[in-house]
Amino acid sequence: MSSTWLPRLRKRWLSLSLLLALVLGLPIGCAKLQQTERELVFRIEPGTAHWFSGMPSGIEERVLRDPAFGATQNIHTWWWPAARKDAPTLLYLHGSRWNLTGQLFRIEQLHAMGFAVLAIDYRGFGQSLGDLPSERTVYEDAAIAWAHLRELQPDPAKRFLYGHSLGGAVAVNLAEALAQEEDTPQLAGLIIESTFTSLADAASAISNTSLPVHWLLSQKFDSLSKIDKVQVPVLIAHGTGDRYVPARFSETLFAAANEPKRLLLIDGANHNNSLRMGRREYAQAIQALFPGPATRALSLN
Repeated sequence: MSSTWLPRLRKRWLSLSLLLALVLGLPIGCAKLQQTERELVFRIEPGTAHWFSGMPSGIEERVLRDPAFGATQNIHTWWWPAARKDAPTLLYLHGSRWNLTGQLFRIEQLHAMGFAVLAIDYRGFGQSLGDLPSERTVYEDAAIAWAHLRELQPDPAKRFLYGHSLGGAVAVNLAEALAQEEDTPQLAGLIIESTFTSLADAASAISNTSLPVHWLLSQKFDSLSKIDKVQVPVLIAHGTGDRYVPARFSETLFAAANEPKRLLLIDGANHNNSLRMGRREYAQAIQALFPGPATRALSLN
C-alpha cells in the first residue's frame, strides 16, 4: 500500500464507512442500521485525549440536568469566565470523536481572545452520562446548555453561539430554532467553523459516490436548509487546507445565509487549526461583523 494512498483512505473514512454500513446493514433492520450509523457519525473516543495536560485554573465544572433525563443522564460542562466582567459569552459546541479534553486548545484560544466560554459534552461524550448520541439528542443538549448560558449572561447582545465541524450543524440548528421561538433575537451572533452543508453532502462529496446517500442516512445535520432562517449575523470560517471537510461547503452556506454575514477563509489552515493560524483575522472579523462594546475589546494578539 503506497504512502500516497493512505492519506486519501483516511480522508474518506466517514463517507466510506457510512456507505458500507448502509449497504450491508439494510438486510438486518433499520434499528441496527441507525445505531451503526450513529456510531460512525459520532466516533466517540473514550477517556481523556492524549494531548490533554490538565485543566487551566479558572474553569468550573458544572453538571446540567433535565427532568426528562432521570438519574442516568446529564450534561457535563466547563464554565470559564472571562477576566472582564462585561465580556461576551460564547456557547462552545464541539464536533464528533473528541470530548472536552480534546477541545481545550480551541477553547483556550477563544477564551484568550476575550470570550467567557460555556463548553459542553453531549450526552454519551466524556463525563456526560447517557447512551449513544443522535442528531435529536445533541440538539436537545445544545438547547439545555443555551438555557443555562442565558442565566450566566443576561444580556442578549453579549451571547454568541460557536460550533466546530459537526458542532457547526448543531449551532445552526439552535440558532434557527431560536429565530422561530423568539420575536426578539436572544443572541448577538453565530460563529461556525470547518463545517458542512449536510452530513449526506459531506459523505457524498468526499467519497465521490453516486449512491443516494441523502435518502439513506437517518442523521441529516442539514444546515443548508436552516441557515437562511437564522436572524442574527453569521461568521463562517474555514481553512483552505481542510482535507476532511472541504471549504466549498462553507462557501455554499455563506451564499445561503442572510446579511449581515462574513466568510473567513484561512489560507492553508486545516480542519482544526483555523483559529490558531488566523487568530488576528478571526478577531477582526468578529469585531467588524458584531460591532459594539461586547466585542470591541477582544484581543487581536
